[in-house]
Amino acid sequence: MAETVWRSAGKARTSTRNLRVRTSAVTVVLIVLAVLLVPPLVRLDQQAVDLSAKLLPPSWAHPFGTDDVGRDLLLRCVYGLRVSLLVGLVAALVATVIGTAVGAAAGALGGWTDRLVMRVVDTLSSIPHLLLGIFIVALFRPGVWPVVVSVAVTHWLSTARIVRAEVLSLRGRPYVDAAVSGGASRLRVAVRHLVPGVLPQAGLAAVLMVPHAMWHESALSFLGLGLPAHQASLGNLVQGARGSLLAGDWWPTLFPGLFLIVPTLAIAGLAGAWRDRLNPRRRSELTL
Repeated sequence: MAETVWRSAGKARTSTRNLRVRTSAVTVVLIVLAVLLVPPLVRLDQQAVDLSAKLLPPSWAHPFGTDDVGRDLLLRCVYGLRVSLLVGLVAALVATVIGTAVGAAAGALGGWTDRLVMRVVDTLSSIPHLLLGIFIVALFRPGVWPVVVSVAVTHWLSTARIVRAEVLSLRGRPYVDAAVSGGASRLRVAVRHLVPGVLPQAGLAAVLMVPHAMWHESALSFLGLGLPAHQASLGNLVQGARGSLLAGDWWPTLFPGLFLIVPTLAIAGLAGAWRDRLNPRRRSELTL
């Protein structure tokens, strides 16, 4: 009886997990299609000002309403998501490459190199990411690349820790010991055996980093330190809607916020499924 109940509960968990993964996948596909197809297909200018239509509530003509100068919020949100997602992807890729290289070097070399690298990682990790990011972007003019550099510099640390831990685990595997005993150099062992073994974990870290990068960019833009104010990004849209929210107009703030939250949840759902596949023990628990 107890075994039957346990199996039924396991099947229910698996069904719920599969539904969550499918929903996340469909959401991500819709987001990608929106940011790729809407700008070239819709011939409307997302910067076009129409003061006669300012702060209109959601309607059939404007599903998300309009902002304080009459611009369509749905189109602005799609453009903002496009910019924020592009910044997040590029920054996550750069941060993953840096973190993978540093973590793999620290784990493969070991000794004083490993200790020195990890002390640097610990020191930088003790500084709040947003404060460090503000310091970095303050050195440049507002733009895309200062934000990318800010995100990359502040987010490679977690990837370096993950990759280092995975390399230390792989160093004790029999095939690595056999390669070392056969006279292979450290570089050859790292390139042929260690780096390929950490790529799945590094890829998972990169996927999880994309929403972090999007929120980081949005926070900087909200503070006026990220992208230029005239450029549509989700942070700029929320920042520009503060006055409207105080006046009781909720839609200019709500919809850009949802365009941040929904991709975050969808990417997290897919990343969770990926993590379960990389962890055989966790996968076996879910299928019981």
